Amino acid sequence: MGKEFKHEALELTEDKSLVYTAMSKHLFYYRMHISKYVIEQHKVPLNPFMIFDYFLLDSVERDLVREGNNNLVKRSDEIWVFGAVSNGVLAEIKIAKEMGKIIKYFKIEKPHNIVPIETDEVEMEEEVAEFENEL
Repeated sequence: MGKEFKHEALELTEDKSLVYTAMSKHLFYYRMHISKYVIEQHKVPLNPFMIFDYFLLDSVERDLVREGNNNLVKRSDEIWVFGAVSNGVLAEIKIAKEMGKIIKYFKIEKPHNIVPIETDEVEMEEEVAEFENEL
């Protein structure tokens, strides 16, 4: 009889919620801190800047990456929005809302302190400030 493969990962099978981490490109440098925060909340982060870096360094059409992000939003259990809402993040929020996803908002206080906030505390980037009512 052959040897049986064993590894500690085989014992770690608890289902956890998948959380899409929506954030503006201005928070690109916080991507690991955001993923760390989600993991510490016992969820699994689907962080687009960890998966696709910054639009795969523009080596593919940006719409291919945007479509990938939208598919991650659709497959996620929850959407967590970090920092000010950009136009791309607002699009992801709209997709999540149409699907009835849980949406939570957070601000990032330096140094790397992430704080949950209410919808009325969310900041909007200038280009989408007029659409605050869509949150």
